[in-house]
Amino acid sequence: MPQELLSGIVVSFGISLLLGPFFIRYMKRLQFGQQIREDGPARHLAKAGTPTMGGVVFLAAALITQLLLGPRQAAVFLAFLPTLGGAVIGGLDDYTKVSRGRSLGLKARNKILGQLLLAGLFAALLFQAGHSTAVAIPFTEIQLELGKFYSLLVVVMILSTTNAVNLTDGIDGLAAGTAIISFLTFLYISAMQGQYELAFFCAVMVGACFGFLVYNLHPARVFMGDAGSLALGGALAAVAILTKTELYLLIIGGVFVIETLAVILQVASFQLTGKRLFLMTPLHHHFELKGWSEWRVVTSFWALAFILALVALLDLGGGFF
Repeated sequence: MPQELLSGIVVSFGISLLLGPFFIRYMKRLQFGQQIREDGPARHLAKAGTPTMGGVVFLAAALITQLLLGPRQAAVFLAFLPTLGGAVIGGLDDYTKVSRGRSLGLKARNKILGQLLLAGLFAALLFQAGHSTAVAIPFTEIQLELGKFYSLLVVVMILSTTNAVNLTDGIDGLAAGTAIISFLTFLYISAMQGQYELAFFCAVMVGACFGFLVYNLHPARVFMGDAGSLALGGALAAVAILTKTELYLLIIGGVFVIETLAVILQVASFQLTGKRLFLMTPLHHHFELKGWSEWRVVTSFWALAFILALVALLDLGGGFF
């Protein structure tokens, strides 16, 4: 099976690498360029017009590889549901931004409604499949039985993870690289559990994201857009749920969690006291305004993601190592 997983990574990487230039040229011809926040770091203004919706590249690569080489079990369908569903919602958001020539896309309520419907469908299919409703509490031996409340956890996980990855996607290579580390972690977890269909899903996501990263590293030739970030969030939430490591996603995806918490704290602080805790949120912009280069911010956040992934694996390690 390790050979099949390696094949999934290599093939999806190759397809993503080949699709990238064609997609970039096509989006330039359509003039589908990124709209930049006017209140963001000044040096980001130079990125205006960079092709967006690049998530299509790695999603196409992952899906083609899965269809060519991957297993066809129900778990794979379930994993792709919030992934592709998130891509559709994000793609509509990206198209709205580009067509209207502004950095704001779909109305928040419409975006959240779409995500709720997607998450609700995913939860219903899990319930139909007899998915366990017990949740492991990290760093303990406790298994908490949620019963009917498990569906609520699923909905919250999908909504929070998709939006957390979306918030993190603000610097070249940050979200894609952090997602690769998370998918590698879940690849190992699912393989150790004997869920090779999920391991293969993670493998194709790793390879496809690596191929995309070639064009997304600073200076980025293409951005993933909401089509990519919402899809990655949906995929990570799905594999955490399907591997029964729901709460471990808070550790494995810790960078996404920290980015989201910084935004929440910033808003709360400003509304309560009129003062900001950070120079700017999401948090990566705070470090940019402190004078850090994009590359320094990205590599520092990748390093943190790697350490957090190791922490999660060490806690899970009783049955793995």
